[in-house]
This record gives sequence, C-alpha cells and structure tokens, in this order.
Amino acid sequence: MSALEHAAVLELRDVHKLFGENHVLTGVDLLIEKHEVVVLIGASGSGKSTLMRTVNLIERVDDGQILLSGDDITDPRAATDKVRARIGVVFQHFNLFPHMRVIDNVTLAARKVHRMPADEARTKGVDLLTRFGLGDKVDEYPDRLSGGQQQRVAIVRAILTDPELLLLDEITSALDPMLVGEVLDLVRSLKDQGSTILMATHEMSFARSVADRIVFMHQGRILEQGTPEQVFDAPREAATQEFLARVTHR
Repeated sequence: MSALEHAAVLELRDVHKLFGENHVLTGVDLLIEKHEVVVLIGASGSGKSTLMRTVNLIERVDDGQILLSGDDITDPRAATDKVRARIGVVFQHFNLFPHMRVIDNVTLAARKVHRMPADEARTKGVDLLTRFGLGDKVDEYPDRLSGGQQQRVAIVRAILTDPELLLLDEITSALDPMLVGEVLDLVRSLKDQGSTILMATHEMSFARSVADRIVFMHQGRILEQGTPEQVFDAPREAATQEFLARVTHR
C-alpha cells in the first residue's frame, strides 16, 4: 500500500487563525481517520466554527497546515474549488435556492462542479431523497418544506457526490426542537454507512451517541479529547467539567 492509502482523511498541524489581534485558533492539532465521526463541543466563541471554516478554505490559516487525504490544502497553490469539491458541507442555515425545486438543489453541484450527467444525478438524487424520507418532496420548492426537511435536503445535497469528508456545523441550531430528531437520525444513518464526519453541535446526548471521539475546544485550542465515555463521564480538565455542568444541567 502507498503512504497515501494510510493517510488520515483530515489532519490539522499546529493551525493558527487570527482576526486582527484576536487569536481564534491557537496551535490546533487534530487527526481524523477514515469512517471516524469526530464531534467538536465547547462554548460559543471557542473556535469550533472557525476550525471548520478553515478546513473548507472559507478562512485561510495564518500558520500551520491542513491535509486532506495527505494533500496540503493550505498550500497557496492548492486549487480551492477542487478542494471544496472533495468536502461536503452543511451549515446552520440550509442555504437552499428558493427558486429551484428540491431535486435541482440537490443535484446542482454534482452537475456543474463534478460534471455528473443530469440523468445520473437525478437518479442518484431521487434515490437518496427517497432513502431519507423525502421521496415525495423531489419536485417541491424549499418554502413548502419544514425546517427539518430543508436541512435533510441540504445534507443529501452534501453527500450526493460521495465526499471524502463531511462537515456539519451546528446543523440543528436553527431548527424547532421538534424537528431536531429527524435531522440527527439522518446523521446516525450516515455514520452507520461509514461516512467520515467532523461536526460541531450543542446536542450533548446526540454527541455522546454518535461520536467515535469528542473534542472539547476552549479559547481556540483543543483542551481535551477522548471517547464519549471519557469526556462526558470523567473529564480531566476543569474547563471541560465546568462546560459540561453548564450544558447538561440547564
């Protein structure tokens, strides 16, 4: 086997990010293996979203390296669009095009970026939408869907091209609590299918049930990480203990 076949899907090496004088990421090291689900937890402002934005090259790092399947994507010569085509991303807000039907939202990137034939993209899109309970919404417009349905459409859009890595950034935070479960069930099914996922969430019970590894971020760095049992049941760091006491007892 080549060295590349042994490479982690994602590796962050001493990553730093500043906004003016604000040091938002301070020497982050993180390794994610194929099929692993890693969940970022931490208070607002701890650096979770910024970390994910650097992975998708929305924000450029000020120092350090990010490798995607062994390729240094922080190299200035790296083609941003080609890197992003290898990563599926879902943010808090669904960002669906309101003037396009569900199936066209789902297949747009596959057709335009990945050059997938339209009939193949539609077949695959309909199959995924059906598998995730949206088969009757294929030709609807987004404003006819609930928030949970829209977010599920956004996830289907992100996975249609079989990305190497899936980034899920607080994907339930904009949803009515009644709709959170249906979105999290979809993420569970993606885990069961072997997707490699980096996600940030405030849903601690979900993080415990779905994560292979929990990563606690505090003031721009990774303070603690381990299995859900290690981090939730026996946190070592005082800041981790304080955060978990606050979010699990409100």
